[in-house]
Amino acid sequence: MKVPKRLQPLVDDGMIDEVIAQLMSGKEAQVYVVRCGDGLRCAKVFKEARQRSFKQAVQYQEGRKERNSRRARAMSKKTRYGQKEQEQAWLNAEVDALYRLASAGVRVPRPYGFVDGVLLMELVADDEGYAAPRLDDVILSAEQARDYHAQVMADVVRMLCAGLVHGDLSEFNVLVDRHGPVIIDLPQAVDAAGNNNAAMMLERDVDNMRAYFGRFAPELLTTDYGKEIWALYEGGKLHPDSPLTGYFEHDTTSVDVGDLMAVIDDVRAEQAERTAPAWDEQDDD
Repeated sequence: MKVPKRLQPLVDDGMIDEVIAQLMSGKEAQVYVVRCGDGLRCAKVFKEARQRSFKQAVQYQEGRKERNSRRARAMSKKTRYGQKEQEQAWLNAEVDALYRLASAGVRVPRPYGFVDGVLLMELVADDEGYAAPRLDDVILSAEQARDYHAQVMADVVRMLCAGLVHGDLSEFNVLVDRHGPVIIDLPQAVDAAGNNNAAMMLERDVDNMRAYFGRFAPELLTTDYGKEIWALYEGGKLHPDSPLTGYFEHDTTSVDVGDLMAVIDDVRAEQAERTAPAWDEQDDD
């Protein structure tokens, strides 16, 4: 096929030998199958900010560290340069996440480089060497659903131990190769320790997976892995090989309303006493 304009510099530099076909076009990027030497890889071409529909929400960016102080100052402003730097940081987030998670043993596409808004990475393939299907396009047996669900939960744990939460995990960004699920699409990955929304996002990711796999194995619908995983993490007890039960004991302790109101009344009285005007005593003549 004709070489897309955004891929031409990589062809000129010898990083890509041939563009085979377009694999998909989404809200964030276009993905191509390319030949690099004797092997096939993916080239993910990120769309420019004005062409993308995914919002770079503040809730995803909270907690991300920017080492370059000049760039950080620019990103905090609404100048054209600052917006450009913020855009670059957003794109770099997926690359950084892929390298970090691949090193942590999470099943993600192996990254090979990031040049001018183009991410070169492993082509996740099926048994016949074709691009692997999305999880949403696969029909599973109950046994496969339970197996794949366990694999995804194990990867969610490894991700969290590596300090990241996917933030947008669903059946639409998980591929299935001959070994099972492979997690993709990570530009919105959040810092688990530095983002106040991390717990909510992790539970949402896990609940999405529970709902999908529960279509094929209904017993999964009664599990609560999200809260269990986060409780272990928050308590400093989560490890990459932590055994999970899918059970979480919710706090059902009833609140004594009378005691609570008494405490509130005491606080109000104390506050009123502190803020009452002080009158100077007048000496008798």
